[in-house]
Amino acid sequence: MSTPVLASALRANIYKMLDRVIETGEPIEIRRGDRAVRIVPVEKPSRLLALPRRKIVRGDAEALVSVDWSKSWKPGRL
Repeated sequence: MSTPVLASALRANIYKMLDRVIETGEPIEIRRGDRAVRIVPVEKPSRLLALPRRKIVRGDAEALVSVDWSKSWKPGRL
């Protein structure tokens, strides 16, 4: 969990902090005097959303449709 945030900092940045909780799933602890509360997401964000986007196919993806793999494919061998 991240460092506790003062209530005044929450008031100044509430929407940014709420968006961070929603996007990361990481709770935020807010301190007010000697008391603390925590903002936590109701649902955990999908772990797939955290993966970096990568372009897998370089070039024209449509060209893969007509690729003939019959000469290099050996069934039953890994």
